[in-house]
This record gives sequence, structure tokens and C-alpha cells, in this order.
Amino acid sequence: MDHDGGVDDYLATMLLMTMEHVQPLGVVVTPADCYAEPAVSATRKILDLMGCSDVPVAASTVRGLNPFPRLYRRDSFIVDHLPILNQSEIIRTPLLQTTGQDFMVRVLQEAPEPVTLMVTGPLTTVAVALDAAPEIAAKIEQIVWMGGALNVPGNVEKSLEAGQDGSAEWNAYWDPVSAQRVWQTQIPIVLCPLDLTNNVPVTSELVYKLGRQRHHPLSDLAGQCYALVIPQDYYFWDVLATAYLAHPEFYQLREWETVIVTTGLSQGRTKVDPGSRKIVAMDRVDTSSFYDYILQQWTR
Repeated sequence: MDHDGGVDDYLATMLLMTMEHVQPLGVVVTPADCYAEPAVSATRKILDLMGCSDVPVAASTVRGLNPFPRLYRRDSFIVDHLPILNQSEIIRTPLLQTTGQDFMVRVLQEAPEPVTLMVTGPLTTVAVALDAAPEIAAKIEQIVWMGGALNVPGNVEKSLEAGQDGSAEWNAYWDPVSAQRVWQTQIPIVLCPLDLTNNVPVTSELVYKLGRQRHHPLSDLAGQCYALVIPQDYYFWDVLATAYLAHPEFYQLREWETVIVTTGLSQGRTKVDPGSRKIVAMDRVDTSSFYDYILQQWTR
């Protein structure tokens, strides 16, 4: 798991850890939509809460070209301070001394069979790992990535980012050069783009349902996290992408030929371009089944 510390990233990590058929090899925190220290701390506390303290955490030291707004990144401090995550003064989940990118290289080199990378932030840590050890590409079964906007506007607002045309999605925009680096490989990519996530909002009804499952710590934590963001337009970005690992039958996929735009007004755009790199994207989802699934998993 490679996440970048946004509210949805913690909940995607939490969902992943409930999947019985998944063997988590570790969690890397990429310092993009967060401040690194509280994001790493919150991640470790969540793994403690879930009894997954045997899953190591490593902090990536990569940097992007276009920083996330500070207003977005401060959520990492809020989540790290939630009372449900601070019932003990000791964090048991280990924080590795090695960097996240080096940890990714080592895990892939040592893996006895190909590994899926679940990436809910920018692709920078993956790209840096590939540059350091190109042979690991053969050990990556697929990259499931929450990123990009194919046929809808992006979420990098022109009013916040001068010189942008509004076509880029933030995880791609943070470091489009690294996204392009991954696009240059032959690694299968399954994309969860804004085209799909725009249709799966976080609703008040769902947050209320999470709160009513009050005797379940995971549901309580998810409800608290989503309550932080309910005043704004918020969607199941990372959680929707991660649920694909457990229930691909909920999703319809579609193949696209795409490029990553790295310069100019469309920097960070995931552009449909016939004849270019083939990926598959999540095109449709059974929304009711998805909602039921996450409500069920967070009562575990």
C-alpha cells in the first residue's frame, strides 16, 4: 500500500486491512496530501487499532513538483489527534528506518511471486523505486491507482493553481513526470479516475449510518473522518479504488490509450490519446454493493 495521507487514504488503508484474502506486505506513506510526520503517526495508530501492528510502515522521502494546498495537508494533523487513535501512549506498529522507496524496492526484490501495488497518492515513490532498481518492474503484477481524469474535468482548480487549465487530477499533477515514468513501463495499470469517483459521493446518509454502528471502532473512526470533510464536495476516491481488490465484480472496466501531459497548461492531465499507452480504467461500479461492502467491513 502506498498512500499520501489524505483523509480517504487512511480509510482506504483501513479497508485493505480487513480483506482476508490480501497479504499486506507493508505501507508506504508518500508526503503529498499531508504533512509527513502526522501522516505516518496516524497510519501506525490505525494499524494498531486494527491489530495489524505486524505490518511495517515506511516514510517515503520523495518530493513532487506541485505541492498540495496547505489546507488539504493539515487534515493529517487532525486525524492523528482523533481520540479513538490515542487511547495508548505507545505505538506498536514499527516505523522502518529505511525510506519508503527503498522499502518498496526490497519488498519487491524479495517477493516470491508478483505483487500488486495499491497506490492512492502520486506515483512518485513507485517511479523512484523503478529508477533505483528497474528489475522490480517484473515483480509488479499490477498497479491499481486512484488518479487521473480521462473524459471529465480535473480537480486542480484554476483559481488555486495559476497557469492551469483545470484538466489535471491532483495525484497526477503533484508529479506528472513520475506518472509518465510509470506509464513508460509495461506494468499493467488499473485506473480509478475522477470519471468514476465523481459518481460516488460521500453522503450525509452514509456518514450517519457509520455513526450508528457506534460499537464498532472502525466504523466510528470512518464516521469521524468523513464528518471532517462533509461540508465540502467529497468523494470515495481512495476507498473506491481499494475496494476493487476485494470485489472486482462490482466494477466494469474499459481500455483506454493514454498519455501523461508533463508541461504547459495541461500539466498533470491524463489524456486519452489513440495509439498511446494502454491502460484499463474503472468505468462503472455497482454503487449499492460498494456502499454495503464498506459498511459491512467496518463492523469487523
